[in-house]
Amino acid sequence: MAEILPVPPFDFVVFGGTGDLSLRKLMPGLFYREADRQIIGDSRIIAVSRTDQTVGQFRNQVAGALDRYVPAADRHPEVVERFLARLHYVALDATRGEGWGDLRDALAPAEEKVRVFYLATSPSLFGAICRNLKDAGLVSDTCRVVLEKPLGHDRKSAQAINEEVGAVFPEERIFRIDHYLGKESVQNLMVLRFGNALFEPLWDSGWIDHVQITVAESIGVEGRAEYYDRAGALRDMVQNHFLQLLCLVAMEPPSSLSEDTMRNEKIKVLRALRPIGAAEVKQKTVRGQYRPGAVDGKPVPGYLEELGGRNQSNTETLVSIKCEIDNWRWGGVPFYLRTGKRMPTRCSEIVIQFKAIPHNVFGKGAGELAANKLVIRLQPDEGVRLSIMTKVPGPGGLRLRSVPLNLSYAEAFKDRYPEAYERLLMDVVRGNPALFMRRDEVDAAWAWIDTIQAAWVETDMKPEPYSAGSWGPISSALLLARDNRSWHDAEF
Repeated sequence: MAEILPVPPFDFVVFGGTGDLSLRKLMPGLFYREADRQIIGDSRIIAVSRTDQTVGQFRNQVAGALDRYVPAADRHPEVVERFLARLHYVALDATRGEGWGDLRDALAPAEEKVRVFYLATSPSLFGAICRNLKDAGLVSDTCRVVLEKPLGHDRKSAQAINEEVGAVFPEERIFRIDHYLGKESVQNLMVLRFGNALFEPLWDSGWIDHVQITVAESIGVEGRAEYYDRAGALRDMVQNHFLQLLCLVAMEPPSSLSEDTMRNEKIKVLRALRPIGAAEVKQKTVRGQYRPGAVDGKPVPGYLEELGGRNQSNTETLVSIKCEIDNWRWGGVPFYLRTGKRMPTRCSEIVIQFKAIPHNVFGKGAGELAANKLVIRLQPDEGVRLSIMTKVPGPGGLRLRSVPLNLSYAEAFKDRYPEAYERLLMDVVRGNPALFMRRDEVDAAWAWIDTIQAAWVETDMKPEPYSAGSWGPISSALLLARDNRSWHDAEF
């Protein structure tokens, strides 16, 4: 386990502090940082919400969340007590200009400390909250603001939010969070590429046939039906998670991992993405929407039933895309993206498919030579798998088989390692924005997504039905089959 270094004392203010994100992710993440003694001194966590309750009631609420989301073995009583003592609560309608006195009083005794404002609210409220923070005199040189996704619903709305927030906070103190970038396996992708002589010399169109990125979910829309029906898979997943993963796979080696050096390389990838317009959108994209089916042997309703029994919706719950990057490194290498709900299993993985060996010197009787494949598993069971050709032991002639070299994080690193939010929250306190999106990244990502969205509208491209528990409509498989390729089996 790497050494865990404490961060400076801070005040961490969570707007939407009693919401699902706060109780399910932020509070447990901060609790684990407390358990590892990374939070020191008089650091405080201050929840802000419109709910009228006492700090004791809020602490009880968080204690209940820890019971639900933190294993009992990790909830040592002295750590729980120490963490709950750091919690404070302020009842406030953050969109209104009055009533900020209690928050001002809570922060006044420690104006010199690092101050983080985490906006775990609807993005439509970001601008108003930031303006009110400024008007209340709560913005100082030690402040940072964290913006949750989705940042807008298209390029225009994202630009408006960035303008409003940027009028209060300078760019270097705005942290646009995407928790995928905090995952250990995503971090390890950079180490695999830039820390091993084995891979980087082969990381281009000369050696790689294609790349696949899959994020499959077995659940439906759950309690997010209203939001999801306005967004869909393209806006909800591809615009942020997928394009950030794509950038890490495809970017040029940065000179260092400093904040802007890496982000400069990512923006080059986004700007090199070939637009997908109306002329090719039906050949390069697939939209799907799940119908009733079965997942893990259990019957589940279709998307329309989860919306309350509506007769029709034009929202996609699955999207598959063939995209191309117009630069020297990746010319001619397709990147296949796939995400969907109610698929057979929950998994997130990146597949680097290398080109086949040009000539089989072993003869047909030895068996087929399978091309090498590097699979980076993001969730669950994070790890890396490299398939190589080897001889099958025994007499009777030479026989070949593709076998995996496996690195399982759980087996290789026995200690628990921090989850994504834990790492990213501490990076905010440190003031390190390297793993957060810069404003021009958000703009470039939305520009590419908006082109696809507009092409769907122009061509009246409706979502195709697929059964819950399947890998999507047949056209998703045909997206690769037309290129004599197929999706990687999602199971290790």
